[in-house]
Amino acid sequence: MPEYKQFPLSDTAEGLTEADILAWRVKPGDTVTVNQIVVEVETAKAAVELPIPWAGVVTELHVEPGQTVEVGTPILTMDVDPDGKAAPAPAAEPAAAAPAAPVAPAEEEMKPLVGYGSKAAGTTRRARKNATPAPAAAPVAAAPAPVAETPRGGYVPLAKPPVRKLAKDLGVDLHSLTGSADGGVITREDVHRAANGSAAPAVSTVDSGYDPATRERRVPIKGVRKATAAAMVQSAYTAPHVTEFLTIDVTPMMELREKLKKSREFSGVKLTPLAFAAKAVCLAAKRTPDVNAVWDEAAQEIVYKDYVHLGIAAATPRGLVVPKIRDADSLSLKELAVALTELTDVAREGKTTPAAMLGGTFTITNVGVFGVDTGTPIINPGESAILAVGAIRDTPWVVDGEIKVRKVMQLSLSFDHRVVDGQQGSEFLADVGALLADPAVAITY
Repeated sequence: MPEYKQFPLSDTAEGLTEADILAWRVKPGDTVTVNQIVVEVETAKAAVELPIPWAGVVTELHVEPGQTVEVGTPILTMDVDPDGKAAPAPAAEPAAAAPAAPVAPAEEEMKPLVGYGSKAAGTTRRARKNATPAPAAAPVAAAPAPVAETPRGGYVPLAKPPVRKLAKDLGVDLHSLTGSADGGVITREDVHRAANGSAAPAVSTVDSGYDPATRERRVPIKGVRKATAAAMVQSAYTAPHVTEFLTIDVTPMMELREKLKKSREFSGVKLTPLAFAAKAVCLAAKRTPDVNAVWDEAAQEIVYKDYVHLGIAAATPRGLVVPKIRDADSLSLKELAVALTELTDVAREGKTTPAAMLGGTFTITNVGVFGVDTGTPIINPGESAILAVGAIRDTPWVVDGEIKVRKVMQLSLSFDHRVVDGQQGSEFLADVGALLADPAVAITY
């Protein structure tokens, strides 16, 4: 006889409460195997593919793509004994009949795969100072985000890698299509319509949020954008922000960069000014540990971290994400450069896992890549400081009493004034500036 189980939406990263259903990989009647990917969801952290912990036949999908679902809600029902091979349980009464319809699973049946689910409830413990956190559980593989192709005539089509491959196989030029999904993302249906010579669906208020009468388009606030907004509001209204600025001559750093790029050790390594900034932050944090600490409101403690999990703010098609370089303070300049390249490439492809964005201690945002000089960045929740790195420009600068053209950069540091006093913030920013202005200063640390 059939044995039904329901698959709940899992908490793919600590603290998530909901996710948006992006796409189903199965349909009713499909036979699935253990750990087969059945659905793609977008959480507040990233897009994630969810595997199912059982084998059997899908009987029902409970939610449609585009819906927002709370963690723990059953999203799929399946028959895990379609062949009726499992021994039936003895009936308590002769007249008792087996249920003819899917039933809610027992609590133990609802347990998702190892590494999923919210943390079990327990007694709240006070955080220990200098405690090293336990390693994160193995993350679930993330689905790639829409990736921009080479611009043509100023238009950049957005499509996921599988959709781009489908378009290539069918001979469809993505530049000729208008995506029907949110944000103009091109879907498989758009490609199939183009391949079959069908016209694209008419733009409607329901599908795209566009209203021809007002010439406005409304997009629901959800996913990464919703999480980013909530985090920024929480930070802005919880941590008293102070921002300080520093302008420095980084000509020696740029000269060293060119020298290192020609060396055999850095052959094939993408050595950017951001790598120097990351190294400077790690060195300066050892002298001013306050910037790497965090205010624990619940425990009424300031927690000092004996490690630097360095967050790097990255702009992606899905929005702003901040993946971390774990134990960045233990890495050399070359290792940091390699880690930064890998981190940003993965983030821009939309493959950053939720686990990779947890547990940061300090963040760098590189506004210089957009040609911006500086800004007043908002601290990430759970941290106490963030450094904005501005563009490097040729600027008149006084050197030994003479005006010369030098490579000049602006830095800005925002910090939580509950944890970091003005003195500590100033000393840290001055140390970072000194290390970038003259990398040889590092040997004195």
